[in-house]
Amino acid sequence: MTNTQEKRPVLEGRLVRRYKRFLADVELPGGEVVTAHCPNTGALTGCQDAGSRVILVDMQNPKRKYAYTWRAIRIGRTWVNVDTGQPNRVVAAALAAGEIPELVGYESLRREVPYGANSRIDVLLLNAAGGRCFVEVKSTTLVDGPHAMFPDGVTARGRKHLLELRDMASQGHRAVIFFCVGRDDVDSFGSADHIDPAYGETLRQVLEEGVEALAYACHVTPRRMHLTKRLPLKL
Repeated sequence: MTNTQEKRPVLEGRLVRRYKRFLADVELPGGEVVTAHCPNTGALTGCQDAGSRVILVDMQNPKRKYAYTWRAIRIGRTWVNVDTGQPNRVVAAALAAGEIPELVGYESLRREVPYGANSRIDVLLLNAAGGRCFVEVKSTTLVDGPHAMFPDGVTARGRKHLLELRDMASQGHRAVIFFCVGRDDVDSFGSADHIDPAYGETLRQVLEEGVEALAYACHVTPRRMHLTKRLPLKL
């Protein structure tokens, strides 16, 4: 699978704490503690334990308030992506390379296309006959053993996205919810009904109304991330 490679400097540290959703204090090898941007608004259950090894990216942007972005965390022997922007890039790259068998046969790919009720679809695929495939990508980190789950918090926005996909399917387009699991220590995927039962109910409902669901695991390293295998759904 196509790698999404980080070319900017990366460095490893130890997580001190994550707070205010968007911030994380990290201790570097020399003992200095820096504050990094946390690009994830979710609960990050199981992915924010103090003392864990983490990867920071030096964004090399002097205009930023925080020089570093928190990219990944080490859980056991597995690197786990925490940057919600990464899955969109990974999936788009794999689609462009024709590496997702369920989503081949399209001539062009557009990203962040306006649609629905003031929303933007992550990826819009188009074929020569004018067919459209709307792909909404969800970054996933939550697990129960080897079982990956989404969401890790109540998400009204996530339900809105499902209903917008259903609307696209009702108009004759393909509509796909793509769960990009940012770790490779998993072998199945399902909805986290114990966290947000309304999301799980809506997901099952829209799947009966024409929306498709795909879940893929990813291999993550300090500099790279790529899709590895499709996960069976246990909804």
